[in-house]
Amino acid sequence: MNREVTLPLIVDDRGTLQVAAADVSKLLRTVGGRWLHLVEAGEDGLDEDTVAALTIELAKLADRIDVACIAHSSG
Repeated sequence: MNREVTLPLIVDDRGTLQVAAADVSKLLRTVGGRWLHLVEAGEDGLDEDTVAALTIELAKLADRIDVACIAHSSG
């Protein structure tokens, strides 16, 4: 799973972000956390290794969004 995802920042003509990055990051981390909870609860049909890998990738994506938005705000 080493594909890179490019995330364009959605900004208006003044450079203001139009999507709350904290909300998007939180959503990605929450989805992963819920998947893990389902696996821990013994939900049928979920492969533990796959869920773990996807959760890690969602967390990495959330981290990248945070870093991109911090860079945008700082620049």
